[in-house]
Amino acid sequence: MRNSAGFFCPHITNLAQRVPMIYAKKALTLEQQADLLLARGLVADRDELIQRLKVVNYYRLSGYLHPFRQPDDSYLPGTTLETVWRRYNFDRRLRILLLDAIERIEVAVRTRLVYHFVQAHGPFGYLDERKLPRFTRRTWSNQAWRNLKALVKGKGLEKTDYELWLSKLRNEKNRAGDAFVKHFEKNYGDKHEHLPLWMACELMTCETLLQFANAVEPSVLTAAAADFGFPDELLRSWMKAIFSLRNACAHHARVWNRTFGTTPALPGKNKHPLWHRQPTFGLKKIGLMLTVCHHWLGKVSPTSQWKRRLWALFDEYPEIPLAEMGLPDSWRTHPLWV
Repeated sequence: MRNSAGFFCPHITNLAQRVPMIYAKKALTLEQQADLLLARGLVADRDELIQRLKVVNYYRLSGYLHPFRQPDDSYLPGTTLETVWRRYNFDRRLRILLLDAIERIEVAVRTRLVYHFVQAHGPFGYLDERKLPRFTRRTWSNQAWRNLKALVKGKGLEKTDYELWLSKLRNEKNRAGDAFVKHFEKNYGDKHEHLPLWMACELMTCETLLQFANAVEPSVLTAAAADFGFPDELLRSWMKAIFSLRNACAHHARVWNRTFGTTPALPGKNKHPLWHRQPTFGLKKIGLMLTVCHHWLGKVSPTSQWKRRLWALFDEYPEIPLAEMGLPDSWRTHPLWV
């Protein structure tokens, strides 16, 4: 076969032809799905189970059944649909609470970062790559090699990380239907292709905001972190972990007993001993993320009732295993939560 540039590429073939399809599971009807779960030992009314499966995918529900699963794929004796459904609802409501906290944290972070940046460089300073010095820069030879490969594939020169980031901002502005964007375009669009940063930041995705935070000069990040009482590297780490959690919540992923790949760094033991006080929170579990959200909200919104609402949720579902969440039994009396 030939690629888009006309070069012969014998190794390029139809993927379906050269990769054998070995996944042999067949699609089951709702009735078959219910019968399979019942045969494995789930205690449930068949009709009710079918109704649940109509609105919650079998594969999704099986994630909440997994802790009850035995080596032979059967479920522990006494595993009921009610028990599993309560865990499902607990997780759903926990995600809603997390999104509420993360929204306030995210808005506060972008506010402080943008404030310190524009104070130093003005509303359009971000259009000067030199003002974002920490964007990854490739060496000349590496960039030249990437561009050569792009040309061979019939593509244009590869954009730098900064150019890609700026393109995302431009696309976000072009897609936006917000009144403030239309007003700016009407009054200043003939002179300015891009929005002032305090407007553009309102359109940033979590990804573009995190890239911005990683790219600003150290003094800007340090000033923003200081507003929250954090060292700058902790701010970066917590932003990355929080935004990863946000994506999981926004896509309705199970979080209550999830093991996270992106975890927040802990503050230094000497200056912040409470974060290391026993019993500790599981580093890769939601318990630590809940603690981070609670602590950060205390900086952003000291009068927030988020902790009260979170505790009320746990009170409503006392059977939820705390250990699987990385929470010690005495977590509510831990100094970070008192």
